[in-house]
Amino acid sequence: MPQLKQLARQIFHETLAAIDIPATMQRKLQRKGTILRCGDARIDLRNFEKLRVVAIGKAAHAMVEGLELVLAPFLRIEGVVSAPTAPRRPGPGMKYFLAGHPTPNVESWKAAEGILALLKKCDEKTLVFFLLSGGGSALVELPLDPAQTLEDVQTLHRALVTCGAPIEAINTVRKHLSAVKGGRLTAAAHNATKITLAVSDVPVGKESALASGPTLPDPTTVADTKRIIAEYSLRQKFSPALQRWLDKTSMPETPKHDAAVFRNSHFLLLLGMDDLFHPAHHAVEAKGFIACCDNATDDWPVEKAAEYLLEQLEALRETYKGQRVAVIADGEVSSPVTGNGVGGRNSAFVLACVEKIAGKSIAVLSAGTDGIDGNSPAAGAVADGETLTRARAMGLNPAEAFRQSDTFTFFSNLEDAIVTGPTGNNLRDLRILIAEP
Repeated sequence: MPQLKQLARQIFHETLAAIDIPATMQRKLQRKGTILRCGDARIDLRNFEKLRVVAIGKAAHAMVEGLELVLAPFLRIEGVVSAPTAPRRPGPGMKYFLAGHPTPNVESWKAAEGILALLKKCDEKTLVFFLLSGGGSALVELPLDPAQTLEDVQTLHRALVTCGAPIEAINTVRKHLSAVKGGRLTAAAHNATKITLAVSDVPVGKESALASGPTLPDPTTVADTKRIIAEYSLRQKFSPALQRWLDKTSMPETPKHDAAVFRNSHFLLLLGMDDLFHPAHHAVEAKGFIACCDNATDDWPVEKAAEYLLEQLEALRETYKGQRVAVIADGEVSSPVTGNGVGGRNSAFVLACVEKIAGKSIAVLSAGTDGIDGNSPAAGAVADGETLTRARAMGLNPAEAFRQSDTFTFFSNLEDAIVTGPTGNNLRDLRILIAEP
């Protein structure tokens, strides 16, 4: 069985290696002379006096690198980059902010101010590239209420990420309380032509949730926001300053699809769910497994998702008796924080599988393609049919680790945490379940 765990690790790392952002940028955003092709749009660069870039997210540096390759050597870009890591090679004309994730820090605040100052100077002769990837909700932040402090914003973000609500609901609240989310960056560059390029860690069709949709029309409403705040008992977790603002202010609505600010805007998805499934599926089949892709568990509670995906794996084993089988899933499972431990939703998913696969020829891996799982230094974890026996022999209690949200510590002690460091990418979480006859 240890070999199964190693195979699962290899599949994950091969999948990561296959997701190349600069190469994808050159393939999907092509330039011939002064004509730039962005999806169905054809843009003549001669019509613009200034090119500006706003890059936000865990993949920001790779996206800037890709854009430079598309536009070089004749066109120089200037702009703002907000990411959780420093660039390997800082670009001339770019201003960098080492911002906080999953909680905004002072650099997140300064990045938001810098971006708004940049966009304020953009006119009809300006072409703005917005490069968005996951994590952007925390990496750039500024409250609508100027009286609120960074501490107030941090309290809001901590309340949201620990309340157990699905990511779409969390982003709905973020959009309506922020000066830089829910289409408001597009509004800040009203007269400019805008191109949003996305590396998405959200479900297909819900791209406005990516980085809380700073440049896209917002389909959610103030009414949705108030309902979510009530449903998850969030108000009492907010700072006194935010509570006062909610009491005295009529919450402004975010820009919708028919707003004039979106008339000269374009959107192109560079990498999404299929770009994660395809290389994972290829890597699994190359190792002799019959594989099935399943994204039905997106936003499911972690234990329900574990039970369902293991059932799918057993069904495959029954259908293809005597053969290796695999189930590949993506998306984010819901795992409310119930303790003060170290871990995240990926290691929580694997831990939820440990007792269910005990004694079986099965390995389960779940990891974030960004290399980050919750508040841990790992991307996720891997387990097999021997994990429960090994854990008990070491005095580790899976149920207690789950209750304390201390899943990283559990798997780290077993040397089964998956540590990659920040990958510079951010599609969705990837789950790999493999079984031998």
